[in-house]
Amino acid sequence: MEKILQRNIIRIYLMTFLQSAMIITAVFVPLLQRHGLSMAEVLQTQALFAAIVAICEVPSGYLADLWGRKNVIICGALIGFVAFTFLIQANSFNDFLLYELLMGIAVSLSSGADMALVYDTQNALNNCSKRHNRDSGKHISRLTTLEGLGSGCAALCASLLSYWSLDWILMVQAMISFLVLLCALTLIEAPRQINLSSHRDNASQVKQAITRDPLVLWTVLAIVALSLSALLSFWMFQKYWQQQQVPIEWFGYLWAILSVVRSISAHYAAAVERTLGATRLILVVATLPIVGFAGMAMFDGLLGLAFCLVFPLGRGLSLVMFYQALNKRLSAEFRATVNSLVSLLIRAVFIALGPMAGFLVDYSGVNLALAMLAIVFVPVYAMVLIPLSRKINRQNRLKPTASQLIG
Repeated sequence: MEKILQRNIIRIYLMTFLQSAMIITAVFVPLLQRHGLSMAEVLQTQALFAAIVAICEVPSGYLADLWGRKNVIICGALIGFVAFTFLIQANSFNDFLLYELLMGIAVSLSSGADMALVYDTQNALNNCSKRHNRDSGKHISRLTTLEGLGSGCAALCASLLSYWSLDWILMVQAMISFLVLLCALTLIEAPRQINLSSHRDNASQVKQAITRDPLVLWTVLAIVALSLSALLSFWMFQKYWQQQQVPIEWFGYLWAILSVVRSISAHYAAAVERTLGATRLILVVATLPIVGFAGMAMFDGLLGLAFCLVFPLGRGLSLVMFYQALNKRLSAEFRATVNSLVSLLIRAVFIALGPMAGFLVDYSGVNLALAMLAIVFVPVYAMVLIPLSRKINRQNRLKPTASQLIG
């Protein structure tokens, strides 16, 4: 049983790497613009994706808690394969909307369930033998690092394939999604206690899981705020690179650099927190996106491109810091549901702000849009991260180890 559980973690690692190998990401904006879509329409497709995820996110997480992580992950992988296969022949705005609808369902099914399965598997290993007694939170750092490496490798492939045709990128992406499905089919469900309470009681328990510890609630809000800036910067990059007259063949190389930076920062996130402390690290991850937006807005050329690096640097640190802080404070019973709820909140806010940012880019230019985002996120971060820092300091006075979110 121990060997099977150990293989389970390795398979989840591999599946995470493959899921992150989104070759189309590095050239997605030019791909859609090739079919006549404006930047506003590009972000409208992403708003639909966010809306579908928002609708399906919490039900899918709840389904993973009750029906099983493996079953939900398989369903998500299968729909993802169908979506990427359909994308090969998509050529209109409506086609891309349908693709995003399918991908929204696929992502919502996998989101939260994979992380919950890693925690369940490690906890089961810890119960089997003391020699497997490891902190489950360490897996978040590794998964985040693998996500960055997968994205980086895919970006390099995108640049190489773009020398031939963007159609090659679509076909290879469909092949990768098939490998993800094969990995999902080899997973096993880790032993855990299934909740048999009524749905109303379960909803009450989920609410208590988020609200009974102030650090959990404010950590959730911090994840939402920082993820929103990451999402918006994600969709600004390619338009910004076009403005800087970067050849499309180089997009993949730039994306690979960003992915490697995120992987490195995620790998060393726990060490950085131990060195700086949680409150100082919170200040760092809040400052980096604002500096990035402002720097890209003010400078052109290589200096402007260099400011793109601060986003993956902050993203790697914040992902590990806040998601480990959240998951180590949650019980296994509703871990997938709470993680899905966090993703729901992120997508819900993006639904409103994403298209607005797209319209701003189309009618006022990328630079003004970036400057506006730098200004907007100053009070947003202040309203969320200052109270979180105060909660950490308050708990630190009662319990010294509370000053570390990751632990």
